[in-house]
Amino acid sequence: MVAEKGTVSTTNEDKHDVLQSTQTVIHHALEKLGYPDEVFELLKEPVRLLTVKIPVRMDDGTVKVFTGYRAQHNDAVGPTKGGIRFHPNVTEKEVKALSIWMSLKCGIVDLPYGGGKGGIICDPRDMSFRELERLSRGYVRAISQIVGPTKDIPAPDVFTNSQIMAWMMDEYSRIDEFNSPGFITGKPIVLGGSHGRETATAKGVTICIREAAKKKGINIDGARVVVQGFGNAGSFLAKFMHDAGAKVIGISDAYGGLHDPAGLDIDYLLDRRDSFGTVTKLFKNTISNKELLELDCDILVPAAIENQITEENAHNIRASIVVEAANGPTTLEATKILTERDILLVPDVLASSGGVTVSYFEWVQNNQGYYWSEEEVAEKLEKILVSSFENVYTTAQSRRVDMRLAAYMVGVRKMAEACRFRGWI
Repeated sequence: MVAEKGTVSTTNEDKHDVLQSTQTVIHHALEKLGYPDEVFELLKEPVRLLTVKIPVRMDDGTVKVFTGYRAQHNDAVGPTKGGIRFHPNVTEKEVKALSIWMSLKCGIVDLPYGGGKGGIICDPRDMSFRELERLSRGYVRAISQIVGPTKDIPAPDVFTNSQIMAWMMDEYSRIDEFNSPGFITGKPIVLGGSHGRETATAKGVTICIREAAKKKGINIDGARVVVQGFGNAGSFLAKFMHDAGAKVIGISDAYGGLHDPAGLDIDYLLDRRDSFGTVTKLFKNTISNKELLELDCDILVPAAIENQITEENAHNIRASIVVEAANGPTTLEATKILTERDILLVPDVLASSGGVTVSYFEWVQNNQGYYWSEEEVAEKLEKILVSSFENVYTTAQSRRVDMRLAAYMVGVRKMAEACRFRGWI
């Protein structure tokens, strides 16, 4: 099927294509805002995509060549910003879509950034510590010409952490012949990292859950919460909700789910999970991820991978609120179904924007050489996320659109205006 100029064609094959669905919503958002077709033509793809080959000498003496990507969606507002993921399922399309989402997140929380994203096709679970270091340094060498504190600032993502960021910062500083902590965020505190960065995404989701619960008249104390995914965001989120008095009745990881209507012992589960966030292998009476998503609860948080709530199961979701902590966990068809069922859906580009917000704080602290306390970081994050949630919610109500489209409208406007003022369109 050939698309008309400025439109996106959709076939059965690409219903769950994250890039295709992102472009569809961006196009709809720009139409709602009254922008011409050329704005969509500029924003539907990254302005820059670099594909690199990274040779790494493995511990057994062989050389393995890895493929990596770095996408820079739009730098009209400022330098691009976004994570680097190490995962066997990384694809060019995924990296492109994630860079667009980062642009939207930055627009929603009003940061001076465009979106970027990187990824390497690998499975870090099968690699040694030293192999991961060689891969991390090799990636930085391969992309060094297009990144930097005023060009493109990477950060952690799936299966990457502060240690990997430290190796990358060190390699970039060697190439640059200058200590460059502002090149990357998510670093260890001793290398210029920010307090609160590790828990930032979960903190942001928690704030969005609290604000959404207010809109639906749900008291967090005693609310039944289900969290799909027990990695960085999911585990911290479960802990925050547990500490706030909610009953976390279900959690899951890559191997299955746990369910207890009386509430799970989150502290025990956190203590027993492994470095990749898996804990369910220790239990016999597990449930499937499908069963977990359809549990009767007040708040459902998909915090794992994309395309988890689809048109096939959206009618079976029994939560009053769905808050997306993962990227793209709900398809467009499912979004429509949930909205029609009066389920309040808080989209990923809003709910998971806490990470990039505190990454921005880290970059600012690196640039000025003055570092904030954890209390200061939490206070600034709270202010930005509450304001951003209210802005998106108000837009949804006044424009009579769902929260996802409202978030895209808020997020894309800043980019479009920056492009217009620069004379690009």
